[in-house]
Amino acid sequence: MAQVTAVSSKETYGFSKPNRTSITLLAGLGVEGDVHAGVTIRHQFRMTYEPGLPNLRQVHLIHEELFDELAAKGFSVAAGQLGENISTRGIDLLGLPTGTLLRLGEEAVVQVTGLRNPCSKINEFRAGLLQEVFELEGETGEFTFKSGIMGVVRRGGDVRPGDPVGVELPSGPHHPLERV
Repeated sequence: MAQVTAVSSKETYGFSKPNRTSITLLAGLGVEGDVHAGVTIRHQFRMTYEPGLPNLRQVHLIHEELFDELAAKGFSVAAGQLGENISTRGIDLLGLPTGTLLRLGEEAVVQVTGLRNPCSKINEFRAGLLQEVFELEGETGEFTFKSGIMGVVRRGGDVRPGDPVGVELPSGPHHPLERV
């Protein structure tokens, strides 16, 4: 069963986010009290040249299976350390199509908007880690980004470790996730 394993937030800009006992998602905004919450883009770098863009990165989710993969390569990474708000286990986040609805806990719903575009700050956190969160596709030569997915809050609610994660795929043709 897919479940939330950790929740994290931070009021100020910084790479890692401390774990919390719960977070509150606010419809159309993101995580209450988190620096990335807002109607328009809150990503520090992107705000300098695209400040009016809609915030498609209100919530950052990451699969804890990535931490297992990284540990096997000698990197110690724990929930919240890559800046995510919600860590999960038992769900292929990267394989979800754009527009998927994730039901988190009793009330909250997050709509998946795309892949997190990993930045160079990952190497400042752990030297050499950036290259481990990319995967080069042999046949096409394209990169797969493995550092989680982004979403917008469609229905607010509290989210806690241990909460179930429900998945509702969009109707019609499915479109693979792209960077947002």
